[in-house]
Amino acid sequence: MGGITTQDKLIDTIEIVRHKYAYTGYVHLKLMPGAEFDQIRRAMQLADRVSVNLEGPNRERLDALAPGKNFATDLLDRLLWTQQIRQQVDPDSPERVRAGTVTQFVVGAVGDTDLELLSLTERLYQQIRLRRAYYSAFGPIEDTPFENLPRTSALRELRLYQSSFLLRDYEWEIEDLPFQGEGNLPLDVDPKRAWADAHLRGCPIDVMRAERRDLLRIPGIGPKGADAIIRARRQGRLTELGHLRSIGIRTPQQVAPYVLLDGRRPLQQLSFNL
Repeated sequence: MGGITTQDKLIDTIEIVRHKYAYTGYVHLKLMPGAEFDQIRRAMQLADRVSVNLEGPNRERLDALAPGKNFATDLLDRLLWTQQIRQQVDPDSPERVRAGTVTQFVVGAVGDTDLELLSLTERLYQQIRLRRAYYSAFGPIEDTPFENLPRTSALRELRLYQSSFLLRDYEWEIEDLPFQGEGNLPLDVDPKRAWADAHLRGCPIDVMRAERRDLLRIPGIGPKGADAIIRARRQGRLTELGHLRSIGIRTPQQVAPYVLLDGRRPLQQLSFNL
């Protein structure tokens, strides 16, 4: 069954679910390789999420994973079309689109690097407003061409997710991530802490003066925490770790090595081994 025919059947199914059974809950709809532009537009009107699983970060990696798929025309173009469709449709029109776009990668089966995967992820966040990239650590399956390949570490999958969220939610760029020589991330430390250890231990950030983008570089401070700091310092001065805890920073001891509070390094509680 071709991609166009399969896509029609998927759309028909969602039409029945939405209109015959009046289902208004969450629907995630896969976009098939080769799906047509109008099919994708209709899918985006019916579903809450649509996905095109790229599997690999470029043509070379996809050819090794799935030789029958064309990376550019079968997959990447369909992702780009989702953003074109959003831009074309009036958000107040009855024909408005509702669906966000996601994709998925298989990690570690064909020599892909973290740099390759995250470079494409960053591009998709910027170009098509990708909602999320999913990373699936490779595991060998019997009676397949990859049955003798080693399993990819779940820790590598975790580091990719952490880095992806830094690119999406923390105003990071691909150049900020702590890639090692072979283009992969260290496994023994999360990427935000690795960056902070290299850049902030000797040059801490003053939370009373820092821009939001700089606050987001500090381990233990996320978007909500950064916004809470900005609000709090309009009302007074943050001079001790307890002040950070009082505004919702749950792990101020984690923040402490990387910041100045009112121009001074914060006092940290010492731990004693008795």
